[in-house]
Amino acid sequence: MDFELSDKAKALQETLLLFMDEQVYPAEAVYEQQMHESGDPEFHPPIIEDLKVEARRRGLWNLFLPHATQWTEGLANAEYAPLAEISGRSPHLAPEAMNCAAPDTGNMEILTMFGTPEQQERWLAPLLEGEIRSCFAMTEPDVASSDATNIATRIDRDGDEYVINGRKWWSSGAGRERCKIAIVMGRTDPSARTHAQQSFVLMPLDTPGITVVRNLKVFGYQDRETHAELLLEDVRVPVSNLIGPEGGGFMMSQARLGPGRIHHCMRAIGMAERALELMCRRAQSRVAFGKPIAEQGVVQDWIAESRIEIDQARLLTMYAAWLMDSAGNKAARNEVSAIKVVAPNVALRVVDRAIQVHGGGGVCEDFPLAEMYAGLRTLRLADGPDEVHKMVIARRELRRHAEAAG
Repeated sequence: MDFELSDKAKALQETLLLFMDEQVYPAEAVYEQQMHESGDPEFHPPIIEDLKVEARRRGLWNLFLPHATQWTEGLANAEYAPLAEISGRSPHLAPEAMNCAAPDTGNMEILTMFGTPEQQERWLAPLLEGEIRSCFAMTEPDVASSDATNIATRIDRDGDEYVINGRKWWSSGAGRERCKIAIVMGRTDPSARTHAQQSFVLMPLDTPGITVVRNLKVFGYQDRETHAELLLEDVRVPVSNLIGPEGGGFMMSQARLGPGRIHHCMRAIGMAERALELMCRRAQSRVAFGKPIAEQGVVQDWIAESRIEIDQARLLTMYAAWLMDSAGNKAARNEVSAIKVVAPNVALRVVDRAIQVHGGGGVCEDFPLAEMYAGLRTLRLADGPDEVHKMVIARRELRRHAEAAG
């Protein structure tokens, strides 16, 4: 395997680093000011649109999509990985500015792979243009959604329409005014075999019968992205809104979550890198007991452990990306599960050490560390909790040894 970046990826990396230094980092204070002055936690600050224009001008647009389309050239996962890491250093600004933010990325991949030409024209095109946002409505409050076969929302056919009834939550983005479409996972045939009961349908969010019950907070943080709980009562959509085959929802959810998981991990490594940078700067600038904190042995140990762990996580992520490119997403399932466990946990440990070095400043809004921690802790649940990924890895490992012994 060779992790040397292509000339194209190297050029994009240089362009992105300049974009971060010249545009994104200076915009963070502007973003905070615009959000504060609006008084609305769901406000869409104008600085985001300014950054989108600039990102597009520099060719930093839709880089996440590995498939070549009429709108994009496509980047290999191993080419995109270091770019996603860089964008993760400013998670509120850079991914959205580049039109590479979840959950849109996964939804665009689903529509690229399984959408009809009409669905692609109606929904994929404006998503790729950054004109609208979307959400993915899978998780439910009443069932353990870590096992997607538990999904209870019903999608019943009635003539030329599907009728949707159920409750969803953590439908990230659904509370935004700019969010126009949801991909909903629900049961179309409860009598089918376990993994063929679920389907995906497109549900425009202005359809009658949809109620945004509340926007959930994460450790007390009101995320501008919004994490909505939705009540769906007799929501009717045309049968033509079915994505892929009826009963193909579970299969498509796995196709969607694989790339989405590795994108999250790439950005998590970027957050860890920024936390380590903040830790080092703080340690060098603060004096306690007559010398800089950086000279304390325990702090040096934290810095060394952080560097080692980040580099290990990056290598595993690059290996998973390389395997997805060379052998396909299915062949890389174990590695994607592994990095989905490793990257958030490494980033959490690094952020926790950085908080400790910052003292009281680490847990307040003067630094990004506390909010980083909240987001990363959520990532240990999003797209599958650690325990499910470990279970999957263990089962495959045991099966491999059983087959070898047999």
